Amino acid sequence: MRKESRLVLALDETDGAKALAVAEAVAGTVDAVKINWPLVLSEGPGMITRLSEFSDVICDFKVADIPNTVRLIVENAVSRGASAVIVHAFTGDDSLRAAVEAAGDAEIYAVTEMSHPGALMFTAKHAEEMARLGVECGVDGFIAPATRPDRIRAIRQVAGPGFKILSPGVGAQGGKASDAIAAGADYAIVGRSIYGSDDPRASAESFAADIRTVLRARHARTRVRASVRARSQA
Repeated sequence: MRKESRLVLALDETDGAKALAVAEAVAGTVDAVKINWPLVLSEGPGMITRLSEFSDVICDFKVADIPNTVRLIVENAVSRGASAVIVHAFTGDDSLRAAVEAAGDAEIYAVTEMSHPGALMFTAKHAEEMARLGVECGVDGFIAPATRPDRIRAIRQVAGPGFKILSPGVGAQGGKASDAIAAGADYAIVGRSIYGSDDPRASAESFAADIRTVLRARHARTRVRASVRARSQA
């Protein structure tokens, strides 16, 4: 998945024609489109292939099953053009490894903590533990909530710089793309605030601009620190 705008569209539509129209409208502005079961159940798995004509497709199936079933789901999604599949980490190491093996060149992102309030009841208490498991099993990245930036920082500390972090919950759920990126996320995931707007492309560009501002500030701080270190060593 490319890393340009750092923006992923959560396309939680159920109408195939509208989903395709939105995907076409934001093509080039978002780095990927994330789809979930409602669209696939409404329009069929062929939507994965059709959407992949516009951008990379992340299948947010939150797969949570025994290893063989995980393998079948991941293989089917990838065969239809998915660039990545999201799975749950709480199923354990055998199911996570099955997902990674089945993905081939596609990527696997493991959920450590979801963005809604109910996530605090169970999975959030084991988020760091699941992140460590994901690292051991070879996943490509993690899902951590934009609604709780401190949790993004915690997962980044566990995973280190070599793993991607995607953060949902921006916009309608109250999270901010800029806060998620500043906390260490690689991508902010935005749904209704883009696909539900009158001008999805303009909305996507606005979020992308906020992210660029954060990245410019980060790069500026990095240059200042490097300059200070160089002077102290001179």
